[in-house]
Amino acid sequence: LSSYAPWCPACQNLQPEWEKFAEWGEDLEVNIAKVDVTEQPGLSGRFIITALPTIYHCKDGEFRRYHGARTKTDFINFISDQEWKSIEPVSSWFGPSSFLMSSMSALFQFSMWIRHCHGYLTESVGMPVWGSYAVFALATLGSALVLGL
Repeated sequence: LSSYAPWCPACQNLQPEWEKFAEWGEDLEVNIAKVDVTEQPGLSGRFIITALPTIYHCKDGEFRRYHGARTKTDFINFISDQEWKSIEPVSSWFGPSSFLMSSMSALFQFSMWIRHCHGYLTESVGMPVWGSYAVFALATLGSALVLGL
């Protein structure tokens, strides 16, 4: 699994090699995928993606972050020679299906929702930027008041 963003130069450099590697997926008996984090922001939180592109090997519910060279041959060797076994899996606390990472994913998705709401208020409704900020500030204060009660 490779995470990428369309605007990322390193991701654009990886793309040709990743596509060549993907052609070998059936022969290696693995599923090879890539995910655009701009379209799936929750994935960034779930996998703690702090740099792009980020590559993970997933097998039997265990996730290992790939740090090797980024050529088709290196990817193939990583799978065929089972080099992934030498990498410590991500701790179950930080695994993508853990409560902590599910919460992080929800937080990332919520931030994207706020961003879309801000865009709607400023572009579609025609509200000034400061007005949108005021709406969110009042919503924050209101939710804090309700939670405080």
